[in-house]
Amino acid sequence: QVQLVESGGGLVQPGGSLRLSCAASRSIFSINAMGWYRQAPGKQRELVAAMSSGGRINYADSVKGRFTISRDNAKNTVYLQMNSLKPEDTAVYYCNAHLITGPRSGDDYWGQGTQVTVSS
Repeated sequence: QVQLVESGGGLVQPGGSLRLSCAASRSIFSINAMGWYRQAPGKQRELVAAMSSGGRINYADSVKGRFTISRDNAKNTVYLQMNSLKPEDTAVYYCNAHLITGPRSGDDYWGQGTQVTVSS
């Protein structure tokens, strides 16, 4: 199992920046993939950025060039640096940890979510 604790959300003006942090309860080396998802009111949860244990990174098209996912292995923490924020980035952001349990199975763990609001 994995416990995830997020921090860093808040209110920011359009064009501003925020950095989200996600601290895991175990070594992130042992986690197959970690990522950030977001859910806006009335919309489905969507992938923002993900990083595999081998370092492969995937971004949603809407955030490419503006958001950067990174990790600090010593701190068991994954970050999401968000620059040039837009009002449409407003959502609750969730940290995710994915553990592969079999050839076609896996378990997902979620943080509690952190609100990001982009507004003037």
